[in-house]
Amino acid sequence: MIDMEVRKLEAQGIPSKQAEVITAAITEVLNDSLENVAQSFMSKPEMQRFEMMQEANLAKFKSEVQSSQEHHFSLLQREAEKLQSDIEKMRSELRYEIDKVTAGQRLDLNLEKGRIRDELANQTAETNNLTNKLDREIHALRAQVEAAKYDVIKYCIGTLVSISAVGLAVVRILL
Repeated sequence: MIDMEVRKLEAQGIPSKQAEVITAAITEVLNDSLENVAQSFMSKPEMQRFEMMQEANLAKFKSEVQSSQEHHFSLLQREAEKLQSDIEKMRSELRYEIDKVTAGQRLDLNLEKGRIRDELANQTAETNNLTNKLDREIHALRAQVEAAKYDVIKYCIGTLVSISAVGLAVVRILL
C-alpha cells in the first residue's frame, strides 16, 4: 500500500526519495492517530464492565431517590397530620368560644326579656292603678253630681212650695 502511494506521488512529478519520506510521514501520522483513536475507545469487555458499573450506580441512585422520596413523603405526612390536629384543635377552640359567646348572648337576651317583662308588668300595674283611681274619682264625681242634683231638686221643690205658699197667701189676702 505504501508503494502504491509512493508511485502516485512519483507520477505527479515528486522525486522518489521525497515521495517515500512524505508517504512514511503520512503513514506515521495515520498510525499515531489510529493508536489515539484506539486508546479513546474501550474494548467490549471493558464496555460491558463500564455498563454494569453505570447500571449499578443508576440502581443505587434510584434507591437513594426512592428512599429520599419516602422520607420526604413521611415527613410531609407527619406535617399534614400535625396541621390536621392543629386545625381540629383550633376548630374545637373556636366552637367553644362561639358557644360561650352564644350562651352569653342568650343569657343577656333572657335577662333583657325578664327586665322588659318586669317593666311591662310594672307599667300594666300602674295603668291599672290609674284606671282604678280614675274610676273611683268618676264614681265619686257622679255621686257628687247626683247629690248636687238631688239638692238642686230639693231646693227647687222647696222654692216652688214657698212661692206657692206665698202666692196662696197673697191670693188669700187679696180675696
